[in-house]
Amino acid sequence: MLSNHKLKYFVSALCFSGVMFAISSCKKYLEVEPVSSFGTDYVFSNYTNAEKAILGVYSALGGDNGYGIRLSMYYPYDNDEMMGQGGTPYPDNERRDIAHFNVQASNTQLANPFNQLYRGIERANVCIYYIPQMDKYNNGSESEKRQLRMLHGEALTLRAQFYFELVRNWGDVPAQFEPSSQQIDLFIAKMNRDTIYNHILADLATASTMVPWRTEAAGITNERITQGAVRALRAKIALFRGGYSLRTSKKMERPSDYKEYYKIASDETKIIMGRNDHKLNSSYLAVFKDALGAHKQEPNGEILWEVGVAGGSSNFGDSKLGYYNGPRYNGTGNGALTILPTYFYSFDPQDTRRDVMCAPYDISANLNLVARPLQTMVDGKFRRDWTTQLTSSAQYFGTNWPMIRFSDVLLMHAEAENELNNGPTASAKSAFEQVRLRAFGGNASLIGVTPADYNGFFNAIVKERSLELGGEGIRKYDLIRWNMLAQRLGETKAELTAMAARNAPYNNLPATMYYQPDSKTIVWLNSLYSPSPATAPAGSANVAWVGSGITSTITRYYAIAFTPNKSELLPIPQASIDANPKLSQDYGY
Repeated sequence: MLSNHKLKYFVSALCFSGVMFAISSCKKYLEVEPVSSFGTDYVFSNYTNAEKAILGVYSALGGDNGYGIRLSMYYPYDNDEMMGQGGTPYPDNERRDIAHFNVQASNTQLANPFNQLYRGIERANVCIYYIPQMDKYNNGSESEKRQLRMLHGEALTLRAQFYFELVRNWGDVPAQFEPSSQQIDLFIAKMNRDTIYNHILADLATASTMVPWRTEAAGITNERITQGAVRALRAKIALFRGGYSLRTSKKMERPSDYKEYYKIASDETKIIMGRNDHKLNSSYLAVFKDALGAHKQEPNGEILWEVGVAGGSSNFGDSKLGYYNGPRYNGTGNGALTILPTYFYSFDPQDTRRDVMCAPYDISANLNLVARPLQTMVDGKFRRDWTTQLTSSAQYFGTNWPMIRFSDVLLMHAEAENELNNGPTASAKSAFEQVRLRAFGGNASLIGVTPADYNGFFNAIVKERSLELGGEGIRKYDLIRWNMLAQRLGETKAELTAMAARNAPYNNLPATMYYQPDSKTIVWLNSLYSPSPATAPAGSANVAWVGSGITSTITRYYAIAFTPNKSELLPIPQASIDANPKLSQDYGY
């Protein structure tokens, strides 16, 4: 069983003929071709080959069209934490238009991720169909049956993740749950998202009986799915199934039986919390610097599942984390995701997460840090200077993308319990306070008083999920399922305008920040929370802070084209509409 931290998802060795949507009439729609001559009888003749097929399913997660950049860093923005690529050209029919909600069906960044998700589904469908037909699945030794059932459970979970990503971005989409070779007609109409959600929730319930817990899976890293990840994903999808979404009525709606799905989320998270397989790392910094940044396994199981990347290019499942986002080195890198100044100042000064999430600097050729203006601050969780690739001219740094962390599990539990009981239970408060306590270095006197009423606790959860999970591709989708995206974008625009004008409550923030030059760290020489000193500190460098630069750099682009009851979802790629006569646009596109 492969146990390397960097699982290399060898696409070229993992696929087989006749199973990759290789139907000429649908070729343009799905843009997938068979890539080897191996037949299913060979691939599913033994465990080793079947495992390679499963790794082929995993491979559809990574690369430029997966969580290597587009699903992780294009689609989740703009939100109330960060802004996607600003500047010109705008409009660009590309990533800027996606970020600022000006996206059209012809946008060049839609079709390939859409198709890659379906490639993953097809590969998963093949594994789900054929693995149970293997002789040793039912007739092998207990060890052999257990190994094959794990592969089956992984395939069910991966398919659920692919469908979840499709539904939360596009709403109702075509769905099939058998290989294309078993289908009579591959021109498929959209399926109601509730039907898709119900199917994958049932699949995940099945998978949870097949996949071992982390502590039971010797030699398996969190790049492979274990039972905690299955249950956490089921909890997350259940919250979306019970949450608001944009329907074909062009209204944001939630189902009347939504509490049934919050009950699933509560039950699944409670099971995870009741074991010792996953716990918080005592250091928030260590999760991102010492584990993800250092390309090492997080030792506490806080990262339940991460997308393993390798290969050094878009074609072999690597990621641009740290190149597209985060600080630039000697002028290289995009620095494309901007921390909103209002988000930076939403952190308590004592909250250790602020300086992990927010990176107010670039790196010079001599490795000294140069402060960036407030309005161009970048996100820092995946910063290049925490990797071995700091001075590399490459664009791919091999940094994994975290899919689910234990703090997310704790906060999902707290949210579900609050909803089910019209106020926080003891376990909800405990889960919430675990996250808060870690954020403040274990100092209970700093975490404040946990609200005891439904509305107060819900609002605390809304804020805490932002502070804890910022930059991890979660926030926009949380706001949508709460039906708060339009509200929070509007409020954030107003807050940014007030800050730029230095109106209350931002009137006492500094216009200029002074810092120690020629340093390997940013050492501020004046307070981030008080007016700038009348005289610059001796020997200091300085950078513009709160002022009109927020207007010219951020608010002229930020969520500029957002349209409620439309922009919550993306349009189906035009190429797919053109190729499939049973597909049409909805939601005003």
